[in-house]
Amino acid sequence: MPRIYTDPAAIVDDIIRETGPHLMVGLPLGLGKANHIVNALYRRAVADSGLDLTFFSALTLEKPRPSNELERRFMSPVIDRLFGDWPDLDYASALHKGELPPNIKVIEFFFLAGKWLRNAYAQQHYVAANYTHAASYILDHGLNVITQLVAKRVVDGETRYSLSGNTDTTLDLLRARAAGRASFKLVGQVNSQLPFMPGAGDLPASEFSAVLDSPATDFPLFAPPSEPVSDTKYAIGLHTAGLIRDGGSLQIGIGQTSDALAQSLILRHRDNARFREIATRLAPDRTMAETAPFATGLYGVSEMVFEAFLGLIKAGVLKREVGGAVLHGAFFLGSQSFYRALREMAPDELSRIQMTAVSFTNELYGDEADKRHARVDARFVNNTMMATLMGAAVSDGLENGQVVSGVGGQYNFVAQAFALEGARSILTLESTRRDKGGVVSNIRWAYGHATIPRHLRDIVVTEYGVADLRGKSDAGVIAAMLNVADSRFQAELMRQAKDAGKLPKSHEIPAAHRENFADRIKAALRPAHAAGLLPRFPFGSDFTEVEQRLIPALETLRDASRSPLSIMGLLMKGLRPGDASFQPALARMGLDHPTTFSDRLYRALLNGALKESRT
Repeated sequence: MPRIYTDPAAIVDDIIRETGPHLMVGLPLGLGKANHIVNALYRRAVADSGLDLTFFSALTLEKPRPSNELERRFMSPVIDRLFGDWPDLDYASALHKGELPPNIKVIEFFFLAGKWLRNAYAQQHYVAANYTHAASYILDHGLNVITQLVAKRVVDGETRYSLSGNTDTTLDLLRARAAGRASFKLVGQVNSQLPFMPGAGDLPASEFSAVLDSPATDFPLFAPPSEPVSDTKYAIGLHTAGLIRDGGSLQIGIGQTSDALAQSLILRHRDNARFREIATRLAPDRTMAETAPFATGLYGVSEMVFEAFLGLIKAGVLKREVGGAVLHGAFFLGSQSFYRALREMAPDELSRIQMTAVSFTNELYGDEADKRHARVDARFVNNTMMATLMGAAVSDGLENGQVVSGVGGQYNFVAQAFALEGARSILTLESTRRDKGGVVSNIRWAYGHATIPRHLRDIVVTEYGVADLRGKSDAGVIAAMLNVADSRFQAELMRQAKDAGKLPKSHEIPAAHRENFADRIKAALRPAHAAGLLPRFPFGSDFTEVEQRLIPALETLRDASRSPLSIMGLLMKGLRPGDASFQPALARMGLDHPTTFSDRLYRALLNGALKESRT
């Protein structure tokens, strides 16, 4: 049975006594980090240079950091409300400051997107890994301790601990230990708010060497607020929803595009006529392949579980059972309402959501025949940052070597799409992004880095439509990608392809694809917005109503700040009196009664942005 502690420093004494001064510590990805134990280990190693401490992890979560005054005014109350009592990770703070002691190492295989760009230490110690390979890599590094946040339950006098939302690599590592291929101590920290998930992660106390269990070290779970879904993302979600086959299997990644896809699938199921109407307005030249409601329903098999999946289950879209489950996942992360829903869910409902090893969700190896039988007509939907005209995808890093996030499970799912009969990989992509120099295309002729090589090209979806690339010639792929590119960039992209001899000189973009502009998407979706079918927060929000109103205004202001003319336009518009309905938003930002010149300036800019975002 494990030794029970109430003091993090005492459990560190236990770890060092059992393991020695050379500590290779595995930390679960994201939510499952035992923050108090991690910080106690870090502080002990700072105080004792004789300790050799390495953290091997992924997705180090951190509270948002406002980058300017208006962001600070908006985010500070949100941070206090949602993250106020969440304990910061000391090693992350040291990394940002460049103050990590030489006897401490931090190795990660997946970054919080964009968080560690240009941080030399983090970039140099990053390990490129498919999610399914991470467990073997940490074993190769000499893993001897895992610290993990756990849920606790006592049943008939027996204490059990749940790995909850981080069964991903820990289950694979425990199986390696059971088979004699690994030797490490599993150390838990009990958290009262962590949902106790049934299934493979429901462990007897004997699996643990020590457990930290004290009200003094309890803390609210990290809960990033949902972000609003834009028209661009809804267009991508609606296009993608027309590719999902009833009776099939579904994997989706996190983010607003996935929220948009889930809402589109729910709309397709619950209000099919309106879904078809919206689809026709969005793409009048294209007939969607799959538009019927979900009679058989989908089976979910996704490394990540989040709010959208609960929405799909509730709506009756996710209902095809495999082994008694409608959803298998490897880790979860979400809002406080998401965690609460899991904690309060009836046992028979919760049993249909099975958390399991990432080797199960992301690979076919092991029980392959059963997996192939279950994963029929699979659709693996993931986001990418950029794509080339010849179908390579850029999802994790930049051509100068800087890592934005990581490969994670994307390659795993692309590989499954080619290994399973009837399966498809769908990479979703916003056709453009705003840069310092203005709007740039996310579809490039070429790029000096690829996450998914062009020989694994399959389906790419932008807000302008679907490019089905599988099995096509290079010229056919280029033509399809041009059709879903923003029309501001089509001519130059086509010229580059022709100059390289990869596209016939006679090729022309069809007339139906020469009007790929954001205004067309906005107009196509306007009736659906008016009818309340495409809410900005389809699965709820931890933002207040006033904050939800402020978000589009702040986005407008952020975009305008890249252009002196645009920012002056907002300023001039904002100097004129605003609508009385703007007062709660101005008050929320502390700008309802400005007294200084800078406050008056911010008030005018925000007033202008509120006017602009309302139109």
